[in-house]
Amino acid sequence: MPIATPEIYADMLDRAKNGSFAYPAINITSSQTVTAAIRGFAEAGSDGIIQVSTGGGEYASGSTIKDMVTGAKALAAYAEEVAKNYPVNIALHTDHCPKDKLDGFVRPLLAASAERVKAGGLPIFQSHMWDGSAVPLDENLRIAEELLALCKEANVILEIEVGVVGGEEDGVDNEINEQLYTTPEDAVATVKALGAGENGRYLTALTFGNVHGVYKPGNVKLRPEILKTAQEAAAEALGLGADARPFDLVFHGGSGSTAEEIAAAVDYGVIKMNVDTDTQYAFTRPVAEWMMRNFDGVLKIDGEVGNKKQYDPRAWGKEAEAAMARRVVEACENLRSAGTHA
Repeated sequence: MPIATPEIYADMLDRAKNGSFAYPAINITSSQTVTAAIRGFAEAGSDGIIQVSTGGGEYASGSTIKDMVTGAKALAAYAEEVAKNYPVNIALHTDHCPKDKLDGFVRPLLAASAERVKAGGLPIFQSHMWDGSAVPLDENLRIAEELLALCKEANVILEIEVGVVGGEEDGVDNEINEQLYTTPEDAVATVKALGAGENGRYLTALTFGNVHGVYKPGNVKLRPEILKTAQEAAAEALGLGADARPFDLVFHGGSGSTAEEIAAAVDYGVIKMNVDTDTQYAFTRPVAEWMMRNFDGVLKIDGEVGNKKQYDPRAWGKEAEAAMARRVVEACENLRSAGTHA
């Protein structure tokens, strides 16, 4: 199917919220990871989200070019073409963008989308993330207001982060401390600044102990009940019932989370969960195995010629794609989105 239109993306998110499930958002960095992610969604019978980080955009533009916008546009164009052959809806998103990279990533991509929309076309990406976790909350929300207006003009959804996700991703490194837990006051400040959809739709990554990367059991203290408290505080501020869930929530730093923690987060309104570290490992692990198992064919040892069929990138690439697709299917099952494609 074609890449999701803004209307289809909005419907995807509405169905997730009403149906108490969430979509995995899979980071992509190459044509191989694009096809692996989309294949996984198709095999799970789930619509899905694929996303490009600033580092992913740099990488995709060419190792000597390192242009975030060029790489992001290239991946979007590739996904737009290959997604037509799969029976599920795929939305395109850009991942964490801190303040110092807004002018080199999100703002030019938004401007390009606005141009396409004015000409009667569709936005390049269906949503963009502004990561204001490193700046004070009032500044975070002030920038979010500006970006939300630009997103609305381009028919794009904004994602924000309120709180701090620990660990490291694409050069953004945060300590693991009490700042990892969003407060009810933060939630109220967010809806007062951005509204409840009337100023443009936005997704909110509230933090409840989330950490990027992989940690041994016990090192990460997730408290999903914080999401429930935040929803209640926002609902009260908006004059809604106590059981309302005004926020469309995003779960960052979920690698290694238990099934119970994921289920609780989804019950409290999470409709998108970022999955990066696990799919990176799923993609790389079979490549390492292939190289070790077939080293005498991959390498030209002792003057031999090796085995072209074994060092052909398509040989080990197919193994990597299949393994990553399986991990995407697993993520869909954990988030209850498997089989939900309309």
